[in-house]
Amino acid sequence: MRIPTQFIDWGLTDYQQAWDRQEDLLNKTVAIKTDNRNNGTNLPTPNYLIFNEHPHVYTLGKSGHQENLLLDEQGLKDKQATYYKINRGGDITYHGPGQIVGYPILDLDNFFTDIHLYLRTLEEAVILTLKDYGIASGRYPGYTGVWLDADNDKARKICAMGVRCSRWVTMHGFAFNVNVDLDYFKNIVPCGIDDKAVTSLEKELGYKLNMEEVKEKLKNHIADLFKMELIQ
Repeated sequence: MRIPTQFIDWGLTDYQQAWDRQEDLLNKTVAIKTDNRNNGTNLPTPNYLIFNEHPHVYTLGKSGHQENLLLDEQGLKDKQATYYKINRGGDITYHGPGQIVGYPILDLDNFFTDIHLYLRTLEEAVILTLKDYGIASGRYPGYTGVWLDADNDKARKICAMGVRCSRWVTMHGFAFNVNVDLDYFKNIVPCGIDDKAVTSLEKELGYKLNMEEVKEKLKNHIADLFKMELIQ
């Protein structure tokens, strides 16, 4: 049986606005779970798979170090970028146009209550999407995300991940570099890793991708791996 999950594409969305929307959806889901527990009811909880892109923004996770942002306030203005300290795991990363940012707001009680399996499953969806384009990728031991040439000194990251989980309800998610401007990564120590490169699908293939086509492939892989029934 597949688990009903609403798919929403927010398009290009201000980071703070997207963060607020995520928090709202998570809080509403947690409230249903709390009511079920307190009242002995069994009302179903919703699941959401949200895609969007953001204007230029740097975000720092709970375990991150601010010195990994290599820009001051004026530097951020010059780059037309914003900066947020946020409540996901991980260190610093960049989001911008040409990057698929995925926010699954899932009640893992509907799927499986294993945060490591959750992360590995999201990674696998990206790995399968890259395979659709003839690119071999995998995991880098000790780190989250999806990497190319992870077994040698050419290792480079193509998808970063950082999640938050409350009462087994997830938020935040992944950032998959498709046509993104990689120069923006030069202004940070990406994910706190100072000796590994960052790449994109466009850089690896040598041409710009159709974002809607990539989203469709990725969305379908996520749905298959999580056994979702996507509702538009």
